[in-house]
Amino acid sequence: MAYNFLFEGVIASLMALVFFYNTLLRKLFKKTNTSSSSSSMVFPGETCLKKTRNAEIDGSTTDIIIVGAGVAGSALACTLGKDGRRVLVIERDLNEPDRIVGELLQPGGYLKLLELGLEDCVDDRIDAQRVFGYALYKDGKNCRLPYRVEDFRSDVTGRSFHNGRFVQRMRDKAGSLPNVSIEQGTVTSLLEENGTIKGVEYKTKGGQVSIAYAPLTIVCDGCFSNLRRSLCDPKVDVPSCFVGLVLENCELPYSNHGHVILADPSPILFYPISSTEIRCLVDVPGRKVPSVSNGEMALYLKTVVAPQIPTELYDAFISAIDKGNIRAMPNRTMPAALHPNPGALLMGDAFNMRHPLTGGGMTVALSDIVVLRDLLRPVRDLHDASALCEYLESFYTLRKVRLKMQC
Repeated sequence: MAYNFLFEGVIASLMALVFFYNTLLRKLFKKTNTSSSSSSMVFPGETCLKKTRNAEIDGSTTDIIIVGAGVAGSALACTLGKDGRRVLVIERDLNEPDRIVGELLQPGGYLKLLELGLEDCVDDRIDAQRVFGYALYKDGKNCRLPYRVEDFRSDVTGRSFHNGRFVQRMRDKAGSLPNVSIEQGTVTSLLEENGTIKGVEYKTKGGQVSIAYAPLTIVCDGCFSNLRRSLCDPKVDVPSCFVGLVLENCELPYSNHGHVILADPSPILFYPISSTEIRCLVDVPGRKVPSVSNGEMALYLKTVVAPQIPTELYDAFISAIDKGNIRAMPNRTMPAALHPNPGALLMGDAFNMRHPLTGGGMTVALSDIVVLRDLLRPVRDLHDASALCEYLESFYTLRKVRLKMQC
C-alpha cells in the first residue's frame, strides 16, 4: 500500500515537472538575465541594522564557516566568496566523491547554476550529458515526457554527470577565489555562547584539534550529518534503498532522457552519467536489502528486476551485475524543520531531504543558495548579531515561497 503512494508520487512529480517547465520556468529564466545588482533582495529589516560587534572579536578573520564541501557547500562557498565574503570551508574528505545519487540536475537547477554563474561546472570538461525529459514505462507500455524548454536558449535542459566530477569542479572554482579557504578536517562540534553559535571545533587531517570562529556558520555536511541534531529536531525516514549499477556499451531507448520503469515491487531508473555510461538505480523497499557480499543481491537483480527492464538494456544490465560493482545506499527523507539558531544555518541534505526518485535535491539546494545570497547582500557587517539573526530567520520563510513557485 505504501508503495502505491510512492508510485503515484513519482508520476505526480514528473507531471509537475512538465507543468513547471511549461509555465513558471519563463519567470525564473528572465531572472537569470538580470544583473547581479538588480537581483539583490532588499529586505525590510535592512533599515534597522545596528552594529553590535566588530570583526576583531575572538580574533576572527573569517566571515562565514561552511561545514561540508559537497554540492551545497561548494556551490555556497563559491557564491559567497564571489560576493566578497571571507569563507572557510571545512570538508572531511577532499578526494573526489564517489556516489550513486546526485547525478541528475533538473532544468530548474541548471537555471540556478546560471543565476549563480556556475553553469560551466556541468560542461564537457566533466563529460556532462544533456537531459531533455523522461520516458515512463509500465505494463509493457511507454511514453515520453519532454521538458518544455523550446522557448529558451538551447542550453536550458537537464544535466546528468558523475557526482564527484561535478563537486570537484565547484570545489576548484571556490578554491581559486583569494578569500575562500578550503581545509580538510572533521567538525566535531559547534561552539555556543549564550545561545549563539560562534564557530566550530574540528580535527584537522593530521588529527590536531583546532577551533575556528565566525559570526555565521552554515552546516552543509549532507544526509549523514553529525551536526544536524544541534540545530534542529530531525525526523528522518528511510522508506527504501537504492541499488546502483553502471551500464556500459549500450544506448537508452530514448537518448538523453531519464527512464523510469514503474516495476514490481518498486521503480527502476536509468539515465546517462557520461558519454559511455548509464546509471541504473533499483529502488528496493524497506531498510534491509538482499546481501551484496553473499550473492543474494545479484540473484534478486537477475530474477526479479531484469525481466522488467527494456530489452534494449537487458544484456548490459546482466553484464553490469556479473561485473560485481553493485552499490547500495539508504534513501532518506526529512522535512525541513523550522528551528532558527542564532549564528548558524542548516542547508542541503543536512536540512531537508526528499526521496531521490524526485530528482529534486540539488535544485532545492541551489535555490536555497540563491535565496541566502540575496538575503545576505544587504548585511555589510555579519558581526551585527541582532540584525544577522533577523535575516537568518527570514531565510526559512523566503525559501518556502521560492520552492512553492518552482514546484
